[in-house]
Amino acid sequence: MEMSKAELASAAAVTGSQTQELMGAEVLVKALQAEGVQYVWGYPGGAVLYIYDAFYKQDTIQHVLVRHEQAAVHAADGYARATGDVGVALVTSGPGLTNAVTGIATAYMDSIPMVIISGQVPTAAIGLDAFQECDTVGITRPIVKHNFLVKDPKDLAMTMKKAFHIARSGRPGPVVVDVPKDVSFKKVSYNGYPDKVEMRSYNPVRKGHGGQIRKALQLLLSAKRPYIYTGGGVLLGNATNELRALVDMLGYPVTNTLMGLGAYPASDRKFLGMLGMHGTIEANNAMQNCDVLLAVGARFDDRVIGNPKHFAQNERKIIHIDIDPSSISKRVKVDIPIVGDVKEVLTELISMIKESPQRADPSALAGWWETIESWRSKDCLKYDRGNKDVIKPQHVVETLWDMTKDADTYITSDVGQHQMWAAQYYRFDEPRRWINSGGLGTMGVGIPYAMGIKLAKPDSEVFCVTGEGSVQMCIQELSTCLQYNTPIKIVSLNNRYLGMVRQWQEIEYSGRYSHSYMDALPNFVKLAEAYGHVGMLIERPQDVEPALREARKLKDRTVFMDFRTDPTENVFPMVKAGMGITEMLLGSEDL
Repeated sequence: MEMSKAELASAAAVTGSQTQELMGAEVLVKALQAEGVQYVWGYPGGAVLYIYDAFYKQDTIQHVLVRHEQAAVHAADGYARATGDVGVALVTSGPGLTNAVTGIATAYMDSIPMVIISGQVPTAAIGLDAFQECDTVGITRPIVKHNFLVKDPKDLAMTMKKAFHIARSGRPGPVVVDVPKDVSFKKVSYNGYPDKVEMRSYNPVRKGHGGQIRKALQLLLSAKRPYIYTGGGVLLGNATNELRALVDMLGYPVTNTLMGLGAYPASDRKFLGMLGMHGTIEANNAMQNCDVLLAVGARFDDRVIGNPKHFAQNERKIIHIDIDPSSISKRVKVDIPIVGDVKEVLTELISMIKESPQRADPSALAGWWETIESWRSKDCLKYDRGNKDVIKPQHVVETLWDMTKDADTYITSDVGQHQMWAAQYYRFDEPRRWINSGGLGTMGVGIPYAMGIKLAKPDSEVFCVTGEGSVQMCIQELSTCLQYNTPIKIVSLNNRYLGMVRQWQEIEYSGRYSHSYMDALPNFVKLAEAYGHVGMLIERPQDVEPALREARKLKDRTVFMDFRTDPTENVFPMVKAGMGITEMLLGSEDL
């Protein structure tokens, strides 16, 4: 018998005096309801059929049937990135779990709060090479924040409470809950979902050390060439308002990493653009030449600082704020470490600045800005905007930005040249609007990310910027988009190459283009139509804007725009492997 919404809400709040006998699968679903889960992305299989049967008997959580388990995790991941809520995916045992591994690792590298529920063979069969068995705990251990194997249905409710708590607190991350089939069908006394959780071994620090914050204040206000470097931790910590208040109060230059774009408005003059391998001259030079660096929710990764020895050539004092103590001084030794929640630490720092009579040296700051403006005047993101013969990929992104900058818009991307062009030329002013895979660099995330976001934000415009290589890795999800009515807009910058691979082969391998040319591409227009969507082929620069306008008018349709772009175009600036961040190639003339 199916349960009503009222009955389910009541059951989720059962007290000790209202004990019920429920199957493990039903307890699992009640846990998800109690956590406020609205969507679960998944794919059924034998080990999870009792869980799917429990889903069938409720109507408060929408399950989205994807076409591949990797896409289930990516879609839940995109939902989590855009909303800040915990994303939930459900996969079966064996290949269901192994197909999900790429999505789990993608979320882990970018610290995305997720709970992945995997089916497992019955407990008595574990370790006996049963059909569709794999060591889920062992396989996922290096790519999760934590994982659980539930061997007793009595433990399910508390395990789920712990999983969500671990996923969303501290430095967020994915948590896997592995549920053997017998655990899902055995009955257990259920007397309500736990209202709190205590874990002696897990207690992340939230409040920063007051003495360290005061030291940071003194250092910041005495700086002659200050710089604020921020990463994805600002977005994950919902600290964008605090960051903006701090930057505006101090008047210091600021940069975002690829994962941090939107934390500070790109339209503001104090923003120097993205830094790193494909960052701007002004952002990278300021990073190298500042005398005091405030790092907030960032991890000094290889794509940001390049060669650590080169980065260490210039002396600077570094303040590093991060929720994760293991991220501090991991790659670069810092002078003032502050472990704590970014939002809380910045709030306290702002309060101290307001109370302090000390202010930065205005003449020194003016001279620093003069130097920065001289770097900025080189316009390192210029390209051939007047070309009438071939579509420049940068032009597509700039046009998209110009058309949607005042609209409620989300941009997802896959990985490659198109990702960097989107990061460089779409000027993100708001947080959580730029959704991409940074740490793992996973191709194929763009469409699943977009459909996850569109479910969460049905009234927003959602564009997936992709390439003809990346898009084919999860293109089967066009079927999911049709079934669940998620009308996304796909902007494919089709240059007939695995573009970033080709660029590196041109620059580092003397033009030996080994297996980077796409020789048998499908007709994407017909393919989109076969999936029930609208397809467009755009081959001339003058047709770029009309095509985007037409696609935006089709609000209730998924539109695949196949832009045939210049196959020779490279992403500049570029820092070659092993070089320092100021040793940039600015264009083909530097090759």
